[in-house]
Amino acid sequence: MAEVKLHPDWLARVGGEFAQPYMAALKAFLADQRAKGKTIYPRPRDWFAALDATPPQDVRVVILGQDPYHGPGQAHGLCFSVQPGVRVPPSLVNIYKELESDLGVARASHGYLKHWAGQGVLLLNNCLTVEAGQAASHQGKGWERFTDAVVAAVASDPAPKVFILWGSHAQKKAANVPGLGADSPHLVLRAPHPSPLSAHNGFFGSRPFSQTNAFLAAQGRGTIDWALPEHPDGASA
Repeated sequence: MAEVKLHPDWLARVGGEFAQPYMAALKAFLADQRAKGKTIYPRPRDWFAALDATPPQDVRVVILGQDPYHGPGQAHGLCFSVQPGVRVPPSLVNIYKELESDLGVARASHGYLKHWAGQGVLLLNNCLTVEAGQAASHQGKGWERFTDAVVAAVASDPAPKVFILWGSHAQKKAANVPGLGADSPHLVLRAPHPSPLSAHNGFFGSRPFSQTNAFLAAQGRGTIDWALPEHPDGASA
């Protein structure tokens, strides 16, 4: 995947995945889709933006998403995040509501989460691409195996971290990862997805942000400043 960039420290941990047959098949699938004129989100340079924005040694929190937004101008490689100037999606609106209720942080006017990524919050989708207008269209093509390797690499590092798992997809993904079991050094937070369809079933009131900061502080790993700057810098991750 010559068109994309990947942080060298991530290459050291998961670079071997690019030599696996499944990755060659995924690359061929993506090339075929583009050759057929399909629009794929995000743009190729942003496929690995979550990893580029948060090097492995900096990861303190992992938030797992499902797949990128499939509307024009939204996805830029960080789960739940949209580019500056794009309307905040409903799930992120609910995340902001819970953040306000949990920590008193005022709701941001934009949905650009690079500020979180820069503090060690890995905003990783399960699949890293999607066809325009076709939700979940690239599931089962190989991305899941790659992001499984990323999650396993993070979990195998004993430095205490927080894994925030919203919804069944994220929870199933993490269920069989070594290092996230009962004897894990990490804090694993599970709640329903923040989607309007499920947020009232236990996402609201789950207090993930205060729990995350309390755990990190207790482990001597600082805290996350969840308040987003009013004027985000830049339009891509």
